[in-house]
Amino acid sequence: MATAPQSQIGILALEGEIDLHRSPQVKEGLEPLIAQKLPRILVDFSAVTYVDSSGLATMIETLQRIQSYGGKFAMFGLRDSVRSIFEIARLDQIFSIFPDEAAAVAGT
Repeated sequence: MATAPQSQIGILALEGEIDLHRSPQVKEGLEPLIAQKLPRILVDFSAVTYVDSSGLATMIETLQRIQSYGGKFAMFGLRDSVRSIFEIARLDQIFSIFPDEAAAVAGT
């Protein structure tokens, strides 16, 4: 089975706190990737220090939109403090979470 070319993967790098004020910007950043219906969209969380409920909601909405056209969505590089937020909300069972970009590319 052939692997998708790198151009078929959209990667959005986030940084800082993904909260009520930043979530709309995150959604705007993801919009062009979703509009292209890229087969795989990855979000780099390595520079993210905090995610609140609005940030989680943005990620859930993103996952649903990508799945609606048959695409795959994954995130990578979550710090322990950010990963624990996903785990407390049990969202680590819904999202594909990888340690780094190479693992995310290989795993989606």
